[in-house]
Amino acid sequence: MAKLIFLILTLIPILCTSFSPDKPSDRRILVLVDDFAVKSSHSLYFKSLQSRGFDLDFKLADDPKIALQRYGQYLYDGLVLFSPTIERFGGSIDAAAILDFVDSGHDLIVAADNNASDLIREIATECGVDFDEDYTAMVVDHAGYAVSSTEGDHTLIASDDFIKSDVILGSKKIEAPVLFQGIGHSLNPSNRLVLKVLSASPTAFSANPKSKLTSPPSLLGSSISLVSVIQARNNARILISGSLSMFSNRFFNSGVQKAGSPTKHDKSGNEQFLTELSKWVLHERGHLKAVNVKHHKVGETDEPSIYRINDDLEYSVEIYEWSGTTWEPYVADDVQVQFYMMSPYVLKNLANDKKGHYFTSFKVPDVYGVFQFKVEYNRLGYTSLSLAKQIPVRPFRHNEYERFIPAAYPYYGAAFSMMAGFFVFSAVHLYNK
Repeated sequence: MAKLIFLILTLIPILCTSFSPDKPSDRRILVLVDDFAVKSSHSLYFKSLQSRGFDLDFKLADDPKIALQRYGQYLYDGLVLFSPTIERFGGSIDAAAILDFVDSGHDLIVAADNNASDLIREIATECGVDFDEDYTAMVVDHAGYAVSSTEGDHTLIASDDFIKSDVILGSKKIEAPVLFQGIGHSLNPSNRLVLKVLSASPTAFSANPKSKLTSPPSLLGSSISLVSVIQARNNARILISGSLSMFSNRFFNSGVQKAGSPTKHDKSGNEQFLTELSKWVLHERGHLKAVNVKHHKVGETDEPSIYRINDDLEYSVEIYEWSGTTWEPYVADDVQVQFYMMSPYVLKNLANDKKGHYFTSFKVPDVYGVFQFKVEYNRLGYTSLSLAKQIPVRPFRHNEYERFIPAAYPYYGAAFSMMAGFFVFSAVHLYNK
């Protein structure tokens, strides 16, 4: 009995901090590092996560006791890989386990550098990101580098080419450039889910900064992505960066001046950029939920089990966005509903009352069969919504038609005129001598 009580008390913290759809950002995160020194050298980034309520569990990447799940249940809701040089994870974790973790709807943050191992590169490739195949290559920019007392080989880059999305990077403009030193990557053109959030300048290229170029670099200009994000179809989110240093306290607190710019900033944009980006990756922003999906005939409140052709109906749904602490009404004018059978027979924009309530009304088409109310909402930076409710539509019963259909009056007239004509013809034929 004492052992059972002890087991229950042990599981309570895990259950209390596990992912909840009602509080999507109240979660536990596993942080895997090459060396515990990263915990102090990158403490400002970790403190920003902890200050927002995240419970961080730090482990060495080669710890033989680490595991993502136990007894079929995941112990964590997010994973941070700050271990770019790891060749093999400890415990039961490997590349397949991490990809299964994402496939189960959990979030992932990966930071690489110029010493990135094949394991880290494999994980990135599976997510739609391809690091430069040259293991000695780094991103070099002789025009967009960060001015410093030791300019060196211009691998310390000051980049300000951000994605234009308030939901991903927040509404407050990032004034200072972001410091980056690491490896670049390209996006898999067949993967439409991956996005560049920080790009290199047109003058950048990827090559070994310590050797002379003998052939054109494989990655050039703005096609080089420095930081990318992916939102999977199951709404799991992934961040992949080619630099671990950009998360460090040194880069957070360092002043920055971009080459060719007279403006010198006392502090780089790294802290603001990565903090706002982490809010999106960890579902503190851009996370939608839909509740109270309803439909009924006009003038009624109860949801019917079947509709009749040409019925007037009303459809409504409530959509909310998670703000990090509470659910706030989501306001947009591009939410649509389809009345669907093989193809949409009705496509209507949903009006809203600015309080999260979306609604519309329409007439059931003059086609009977099994229909669906479908809402497929996909907007850049927001979790996708896929709602479907099935409902059959029947034709009129034999006793529901109108007694005299106005469209049939010409046929009625033709029938009676035919009878009258036959009567006159018969009378004339019989009595005419």
